[in-house]
Amino acid sequence: MSNTEELLEIVNKQGEVIGLALRPDIHGNPSLIHRVVHVLVFNKKGEIVLQKRSNNKDVAPGKWDTSVGGHVNPGEDLLEAAKREMGEEIGVTNCEPEFLYTYIHTNSYETELVYTYSCVYDGEISFNKQEIDEVRLWGIREIKEHIGKNIFSDNFEHEISTYLQFAGKGDIQLL
Repeated sequence: MSNTEELLEIVNKQGEVIGLALRPDIHGNPSLIHRVVHVLVFNKKGEIVLQKRSNNKDVAPGKWDTSVGGHVNPGEDLLEAAKREMGEEIGVTNCEPEFLYTYIHTNSYETELVYTYSCVYDGEISFNKQEIDEVRLWGIREIKEHIGKNIFSDNFEHEISTYLQFAGKGDIQLL
């Protein structure tokens, strides 16, 4: 299915489905909230896999972004969406994601209700070369040094800030 034909659920701030719309009708209209899943993939050393988005992506082209991220299909379970996206984007199918938190990310282009998961994985990564130009491991210190320097997507900067805030409160373990 092409991006122009992709049907997404419109949700309220609590994640309750209130309608359906095509992706181009949702992207570009920040008053319509849609659900996405993110998975922060760490190795045992605590480094995080980041993906560099393809330059032909409509959102944040050429920017470093969350390990895995994607839309939740209509009627799809959130955990199943996270697993599907892990397989599609970075070829990881044998890592069980654990739910961390949810938040709303808004910019001038869209509003997403983000459900974030994490997993620890030290295996092979074979990324989708149509969506991703590169993947590599980043340390948290290195990420902090590059925030605000226009190399990360605005969504990832929101994501990592939320992750560090939760880790600082002891709500999750900082890897």
